[in-house]
Amino acid sequence: MDLILFLIFAAIALVCAVNVVVQTHPISSAVSLIGVMGSLAILYLLLGAEFIAAAQVIVYAGAIMVLFVFVIMLLNAGKETVKGRSFMSQLLGVPVLIALLGLLGFLARHMYQPEVMVHFGGFQGGTAKAIGKALFTTYLLPFEVTSILILIAIVGAVVLARKEID
Repeated sequence: MDLILFLIFAAIALVCAVNVVVQTHPISSAVSLIGVMGSLAILYLLLGAEFIAAAQVIVYAGAIMVLFVFVIMLLNAGKETVKGRSFMSQLLGVPVLIALLGLLGFLARHMYQPEVMVHFGGFQGGTAKAIGKALFTTYLLPFEVTSILILIAIVGAVVLARKEID
């Protein structure tokens, strides 16, 4: 049953991810991105990482996507205009894509041992306690650097917004 659910939600994630790139209207791309985030949350649940799945839905599918939609509407971004493609991109696009997928498949097959399999529900590091302990012991420095970068970005956004008002 886990394998069937995995295949279903992995397919949904792939279809929505392709749809993000293919769509010409930005709101449609944002909705497809929400589909990707939701299916990733289900995949995290299948692995036994309940906290990560909840954070995926609340933070990414909720807050970040609301921010994306707000910015899209604030910029009044309309439908993307389709321009003519060059002859070289039409000629080389599909063979280069096939070569890239073949290379990725070869690397994925040879980098990982075939005897190591994923056991659904076997991951024990997805609890709030385990993540909190890792975040404030092993990964404390990257966590603090990230918070400083976010603070710098907020101050920069306020400065840019203030200049536009003047």
